[in-house]
Amino acid sequence: MDSLAAAIARDGYAFVHAAPMREYLTRAGALSDWDAFADSWDRLELDRYMADGGRYRRRRHAVFVAGDEGSILRASHQPHYQSRDYNALNGGIARWFEPMEDAIGSGATMRAILAFSRRLFERLSPARAWHVEAHQFRIQAQRDEQGQPTPEGIHRDGVDYVLVLLVNRENVASGTTTVHALSGAELGAFTLAAPLDAALLDDARVAHGVTPIEPLDLDRPASRDVLVVTWRRVRPDAIESP
Repeated sequence: MDSLAAAIARDGYAFVHAAPMREYLTRAGALSDWDAFADSWDRLELDRYMADGGRYRRRRHAVFVAGDEGSILRASHQPHYQSRDYNALNGGIARWFEPMEDAIGSGATMRAILAFSRRLFERLSPARAWHVEAHQFRIQAQRDEQGQPTPEGIHRDGVDYVLVLLVNRENVASGTTTVHALSGAELGAFTLAAPLDAALLDDARVAHGVTPIEPLDLDRPASRDVLVVTWRRVRPDAIESP
């Protein structure tokens, strides 16, 4: 993990293929409920906040509190908020998404993802207390409508660190992730293609976006499932009890 942290410290981001990512995660915990975890994307709810009128995004959301004593606990359900500085399309309002299912939020795979993320990001930061948000996204595309993984365009999330983990792709063309310096210059491009492919981002230093997806076979639906976990440093005395 030290080499991964060094890459992020040097470049502001890292792309990790599925095989090494699986190894990182299983060092942090078990992936024993992976099939149930991945299947839960079939039960996401329509995102009704899309200012572009699109109906291509389904999602669920959860908040966790990572305390300075080492615990990571699920917080009460709450809205997701981004200022319009970070999300010009959908920001500026409190968005209440359906909660991540309890069994998924407390399951082995989610615990491993959170534990791995914390170990990694605490190699990059002196922080030991965090506000953590987990977003399950399914982006869908069909013959007459592309799916937009990042309809707000190239952006930052307004946090400290971001993990984007691919859960599944079905019948998808494109969906290329690009990473950019704050000047706008492109630093890298890659495609999350296999389950457990991952992107790790220092959100203070780089922006990112994903190109639209479309079906490979126009007669079948296409979907791209990802988990996005954001980590924002907080003062230990500012953490609310879960």
